[in-house]
Amino acid sequence: MDNQIEVREFLRTRRGRIGPAQAGLVTGTGHRRVPGLRREEIALLAGISIDYYARMERGNLAGVSDDVLDSLSRALQLDEAETRHLYDLTRAAQPQPSRRRKRGDDRTARPSLRRFLDAITGTPTWVCNQRMDFIAANPLGHALLAPLLTDPANQGNNARFVFLSPAARTYYPAWERGADDIVANLRAYAGRNPLDKGLTDLIGELVTRSDDFRIRWSVGKARFQRSGVERIHHPEVGELEFAYEAMELTDSPGWTMFGYTAESGSPTEERVKLLGSLTATRKTLEPDAL
Repeated sequence: MDNQIEVREFLRTRRGRIGPAQAGLVTGTGHRRVPGLRREEIALLAGISIDYYARMERGNLAGVSDDVLDSLSRALQLDEAETRHLYDLTRAAQPQPSRRRKRGDDRTARPSLRRFLDAITGTPTWVCNQRMDFIAANPLGHALLAPLLTDPANQGNNARFVFLSPAARTYYPAWERGADDIVANLRAYAGRNPLDKGLTDLIGELVTRSDDFRIRWSVGKARFQRSGVERIHHPEVGELEFAYEAMELTDSPGWTMFGYTAESGSPTEERVKLLGSLTATRKTLEPDAL
């Protein structure tokens, strides 16, 4: 992902979504040729010169101070995730030292993490990295994600599954919302990690192969999804509705653990118990199945 292009698109789309009335500006009644605010209006709201803001919107964030970023975030009415994304883009635009920490295979879970996951019963739990590659799961997590994991074309990647597999629209009944969330998360991760070749390759692949992804990517949303509701249609047990929590694993940068819980006494709770029984039966018959 080219940093200057991303900066340009991010600032332009954020400016385009704010009208004068939202910004508290009094304007004439004449026709406005551009959607949202003009560059000079954003510059006025942020307390910077028009030329300085124009340079920023052309993609040049080198040397921009935190004070200017804070003012610009307020002027553009950015939320927490968007503000963090702007800071990430600015950090990526600065000259970087040549030293880079070597990292191992970021899809290999530590034995202690696997033991921890296996100790969680009754709640599907799984771990992915920032590219949405599957890392590890407890037995219920494996069973819940089976449609994603059993199709080799997905390469264990949830973003590929959502945008490239026809089965995804059945598995995720709220597909549109989930697709929006995936793109917003990938954009936020890409701003934080512009040198992650695997991430930029994935984005390039999805832009090329999926119109649905390309259209959403052009909108420019950035967001981290930390909690919410997930609806799943599982081929073995039917409709499921979970509340989920996302937890970053600090000892494995970029890894996130998702835990799915069902309301007590709900149909989902009963169906998860059934899924657990089916999983245990298969494990007994085929010890290496998981």
